[in-house]
Amino acid sequence: MCTVVLLLRPDNPWPLLLAANRDEMLNRPWLAPAAHWPEYPGIVGGRDSLAGGTWMAVNAHGVVATVLNRPGSLGTEPGKRSRGELPLIALVHSSAAAAARAIAALDAGAWRRFNMVIADAKEAFFLRGLGEGYPHIKPLPEGLSMVTAHDPNDATSPRIARHLPKFLAAPVPRPPDDWESWLAIMADSSGPPESQMNIRPQAGFGTICCSLFALPEHGLPIWRFAPGPPDRAEFISVALSAHETDSAVVAK
Repeated sequence: MCTVVLLLRPDNPWPLLLAANRDEMLNRPWLAPAAHWPEYPGIVGGRDSLAGGTWMAVNAHGVVATVLNRPGSLGTEPGKRSRGELPLIALVHSSAAAAARAIAALDAGAWRRFNMVIADAKEAFFLRGLGEGYPHIKPLPEGLSMVTAHDPNDATSPRIARHLPKFLAAPVPRPPDDWESWLAIMADSSGPPESQMNIRPQAGFGTICCSLFALPEHGLPIWRFAPGPPDRAEFISVALSAHETDSAVVAK
């Protein structure tokens, strides 16, 4: 499973803060966030080298989209499309609301089961695809939401049950550089595997990267990206202007 933690504060100078750990098979190749898709101008995200899609991306309008597996749905399935397409489909739209409606209109049976989080400076949405019918769309409230392979803030997820109280009690990050309170939780690999935030490699699976994302009221988003487990990899700053595609190393 992966994890997305989101804090929505529409009236704040930083209305959207988001942290995400990607958990995946260690031998699945991928590329760090950049403008990888000429057919999708203005979209920057990490690229899955196997299927060509992404687990997290942002567009030029400040809409961010992430996709996660549902329980028991890791990997590909014959006859199903890659879930990594879904953020790209969403991000052709200029608002989170329009992006969420577009995903909710799709045939969920074309993909394995998935969760999505789509957000901008005004609104955030959770979408759940169960492999049939249409994806279910649910607005996320202002404040903190945590999503894993389960529904938002679902305490039946061991990871949510253990770590959501820590996020609720932690000082709110202060972008662009002060992420320490959230980063300490995102990097936590203690406890049993099913509740670890930062999964240590086991059976070829583990946490392979981490994102810290902040959307300001005005200006470009800030995306700090660790190309490895967040307790060991150095974070880089993802270039998000229309004229830059490289990333520069910055301090964690």
